[in-house]
Amino acid sequence: MAGYNGELSWGIQPLDSDTSNLAGAFWETRDNYLKSVNDPLRYQIQWFNGSSLTEEVEPSAANFTGLPSSTTVGNGDIVNVVFKVYTTTDEAALFPTAWNLIGTIKKSRDMINTQRIGSFGNSSTYQPPKGHRFTIDVSQLVADELSYSLCPIKKGTWQSNYFGGMNGGLTMQDNVLSHNTADGTPVSRYNVSLNGTFRTLRIEASFEIINGDGEIVSADGVLNSTNITVINSVNQFEKDILYYNNTFSIADSSDVTYQFLTRCPNAVINGLIDFKKPVRIDEQAEWLQFYIRSNYYNSINDSGTSTVGATAIKIVTYDSGGIENTFYLRDFEDNMITTVDSNNKTRPSQNQNQMFVQNISPDYIKNSGKVWAKDNSRVTFPYWSAYTSNTITSNTIYYEAYLVKIGMGVSYVEKRVTKVYKYTIDREDEKIPYGFVRFHWLNSLGGIDSYTAKRDVVEGLTISRDVIERKSGDRTWYQNDKGGNGSGGFNDVQPYQYHSDTMRGGDIYKGGREVSNVNAERVKSVYTEPLNKSVAKWLEEIMLSPNVWIEMDTDATEMGNLRNSYLRPSTKEYIPVIITNSDVETVNQAEGLVKFNIEYTLSHKVITQRN
Repeated sequence: MAGYNGELSWGIQPLDSDTSNLAGAFWETRDNYLKSVNDPLRYQIQWFNGSSLTEEVEPSAANFTGLPSSTTVGNGDIVNVVFKVYTTTDEAALFPTAWNLIGTIKKSRDMINTQRIGSFGNSSTYQPPKGHRFTIDVSQLVADELSYSLCPIKKGTWQSNYFGGMNGGLTMQDNVLSHNTADGTPVSRYNVSLNGTFRTLRIEASFEIINGDGEIVSADGVLNSTNITVINSVNQFEKDILYYNNTFSIADSSDVTYQFLTRCPNAVINGLIDFKKPVRIDEQAEWLQFYIRSNYYNSINDSGTSTVGATAIKIVTYDSGGIENTFYLRDFEDNMITTVDSNNKTRPSQNQNQMFVQNISPDYIKNSGKVWAKDNSRVTFPYWSAYTSNTITSNTIYYEAYLVKIGMGVSYVEKRVTKVYKYTIDREDEKIPYGFVRFHWLNSLGGIDSYTAKRDVVEGLTISRDVIERKSGDRTWYQNDKGGNGSGGFNDVQPYQYHSDTMRGGDIYKGGREVSNVNAERVKSVYTEPLNKSVAKWLEEIMLSPNVWIEMDTDATEMGNLRNSYLRPSTKEYIPVIITNSDVETVNQAEGLVKFNIEYTLSHKVITQRN
């Protein structure tokens, strides 16, 4: 196979550092490994073949440097770059085919540009820049790979980071099993969709040249991009410059400004907080989603090393006297990539590059039995012991949650790595028979948020009918002879002469216009509490999200819990809804606090009969 003339290099990648010549062209330094799939994901290959090659110069067969008798062995000018787009949710290659090829893009060189040479004025000249550039944007292609992933209500975390929880996107085929017999095996990776919240993205670039005969042939060699992680987030131009730094990509820094994937204003910022998020004592699904790139922490151990042995969400509860109880939730830690160190100890690997989720709801804390205390004496992973004291009590007013890392050294040093998030216990009784409405939605950072609305619940039906017109039945006469000929045999019982109750006339019970189909949707609405500006701005995401659910406890969801209480540990289930509000007011200076009236309809239509 032939080679190529000159030099090839990456020109643009989504991951860029402040030392790059292109870094100044973008907001911030772009050196974080976590990117939004709804922003441009540009990749560019630069080809430079000596000082005479500019963008306007065509590749030429005359530049092929092979032997006179060969048209394939030698070096030629680059004509096309073939970009192969790969994604996975598992960089550790859990399966040999973990990298999925989702698309191939063949790209000829970019359109010709011009640049100014010399100073301004009459001495300035304009000419195309040196070299050729091949640029693509893969964001729309990769966006089709991402949706959402819901952790089942009342579970601590989803089953695996590779496959996630209850994933969006297309329903997977369910009859392909990883076995060569008819019964197959109960678990198959082919009928389970990948985690919908994140993908690791890699681009492989290969090259086509023009040989001495003017043929387009493949060239030796490939260039691989640096791996990045993309999530299903969206960034707003007026407020999200900070998204482009490492705020949401938890690494081995000692910085404690990392954030979970939520815009809920219940995080302590500069020692201040606008809002303690209300959570009810019976709520079973309150989620924190977060992305960990590196699970080390700079110099966390006595020896100055950065090795981390345990990672958890720390919960601190408060009563009227101050701190009440302290404990940890660590279900998500079981999904971490682990390694065995030189001391033959299992611990989380440094590079995780994964999305995690943890249930921190009051019901889960009180009733799951999966609450933990630090255990400095444990010698095997995970390094925890069961917490046996009180958690949330009748005196608990609020609690805090934040991510901590704990070192592997003798003192088991603990370090906080995220902001502190605060939750107040809402003990208001439910209104019978209406109840409250608990919403979950895909938020703008690619995580799942939740909120309970409690005021003025309304429910009804919106109905439309498809009407057709048929030929009317005969309304003009009735058969009067009940007995037909009225004689003998088995027909002596006169009414049996009729074979049907519709015989001959009087068919006025149907036609001519008839309803062929009834279309019905169950419509509902509920009001929020009065909201200050920051909370209203957060809750507007319910209206903007493409995926919204409410919790419902029905006969069907109870059956799911009865059939498989591990898969569906709660009798409640996520039921998708469509928000029907056409406008929402988030700020009203004259009125002060605002309230949202959330109007919605169930995504599953009311089923009716066809005529």
